[in-house]
Amino acid sequence: MSSSDKSLHDRVRLLYEGRSKRATRFRYGLLFFDAVTIVFFLATAAMPISPGLIAADAVVGTLILADFLGRLWIAENRLRHMRQIYVIVDLLVLAVLVSAPFLGQGWAALRVVRALRLVHSFHLLRDLRRDVRFFRLHEDAILASVNLLVFIFAMTALVLVLRGGQEPGLETYVDALYFTVTTLTTTGYGDILMTTGTGRVLAVGIMVVGVGLFLRLARAIFMPAKVRHKCPECGLLKHDPDAIHCKHCGHDLKIETEGAG
Repeated sequence: MSSSDKSLHDRVRLLYEGRSKRATRFRYGLLFFDAVTIVFFLATAAMPISPGLIAADAVVGTLILADFLGRLWIAENRLRHMRQIYVIVDLLVLAVLVSAPFLGQGWAALRVVRALRLVHSFHLLRDLRRDVRFFRLHEDAILASVNLLVFIFAMTALVLVLRGGQEPGLETYVDALYFTVTTLTTTGYGDILMTTGTGRVLAVGIMVVGVGLFLRLARAIFMPAKVRHKCPECGLLKHDPDAIHCKHCGHDLKIETEGAG
């Protein structure tokens, strides 16, 4: 690698991993891009495949690919990097963007799994914990909410792909979303039923996994809020917002608050 290439490599790495204001702004820009793409994917999930949608997907896919290649280029261990959840998610989304025009609307709806990118980037989580007190106080609830929403929309797409048009009343993305939510909440109005073995196994999976995610969200919301702050003595990560001593070892804590000067 030449000196100029190395210099460029270092500059890109510092943008993704550095602690400067420029790096932080860059990562927040990526967060904004991720949020916009997720809103776009949700808004177009129920739309039929059209030339305009294919063109928009191509633009979004190009930007996602550029981000993916940038992260891969700076990774010290590329094999380990490829095993990270947000990298796998990006690969899945890129595959869906390429294949959706040929496989149909159901597969296109799987693009929404990119929402997992919002909560599985270590450096972004570090920025949010440092800069956003609301995120520090409610991190568990925010992460649980995102995971639950991703599960709902991903399962909706899976229901549409596997059973769309093959079960009574299950024809569109909205039908699949309705079935997923009523199954997850065990409401079960009975207007859409799975009549095959595959459909019933899918419904059981929605209930088993989805209820677990829902309970995790409820626990995160109703349990007293905790702040992430690593105790320098014992390493305990979560403490009460007004804690001055670690409950585990008694070591003095200096947790940032809005009143801290």
